[in-house]
Amino acid sequence: MRIDAHHHLWDLQVRDQPWAHGLPRLHRSFTPFELRPLLEHNAVDATVVVQTLAVTEETPELLALAAGDSQLKAVVGWTDLTDPAVADRLSGLRDAPGGAALVGIRHGIQDEPVSDWTSRDDVRRGLRAVAAAGLAYDLLVRPDQLSDAVRTAHELPDVRFVLDHAGNPLIDKEGLDTWTAEMRDLAACTNVAVKLSGLVTRTPPGGDPVRTLRPYADVLWSTVGPDRVMFGSDWPVCLLAAGYDDVLAVAEALSEGLSDAERDAVFGTTAAHWYGIPA
Repeated sequence: MRIDAHHHLWDLQVRDQPWAHGLPRLHRSFTPFELRPLLEHNAVDATVVVQTLAVTEETPELLALAAGDSQLKAVVGWTDLTDPAVADRLSGLRDAPGGAALVGIRHGIQDEPVSDWTSRDDVRRGLRAVAAAGLAYDLLVRPDQLSDAVRTAHELPDVRFVLDHAGNPLIDKEGLDTWTAEMRDLAACTNVAVKLSGLVTRTPPGGDPVRTLRPYADVLWSTVGPDRVMFGSDWPVCLLAAGYDDVLAVAEALSEGLSDAERDAVFGTTAAHWYGIPA
């Protein structure tokens, strides 16, 4: 089964996406009807739709979408980790229509002004509640927040983490060196998987994304390993740099040196295992 482990959907008639203001390519609605032919053209069998806003209403809406769409197999939603009633909030989401599709929780840590947000006591209490609910936690961080996220993963071994967009590394020599050291440290955390996603939009315009990103992919293969890496298109955010077909082609080129079993992991079995997506 081929899985896209990271994409988004939104309807501006239901709710604005303030973060997309000033981005004409993204400031419109993106629905499953637009995504479906892209998935079929690329033989993608299942997807994980990921939250975009820190609002309570969005996750039930995504769960309802998943309940009516055979390709939307899983939802990574949002709830306030710092809420003392976070366990009840998670239970409520699981009991909502389509709640069986809830596989993880995410917060836009990259929007927090501090670099050590995941070290806060109230956040870690919430992370433990996520793990107790049988869910994964997606880490969306800036480069300056990555070391704290890695430390948190070491110190909370019972929490199943997924590092979105490979930690959003800086695409330059210094950024690669710093990020490589973090990935070597992260590799020791067997409770963390990494998404090969969101990187094409970080490459310089007009360049060759395969050539630019190959050193980063090679680090992932040699440290974390293909069995803990999963492909995500980051559609429609990827449209800032490339279309769905192109993003998938870049990921396939970056993984061309892997064995068939390793490629199967990157493009399906890792996500299926980590998020509990049935075949």
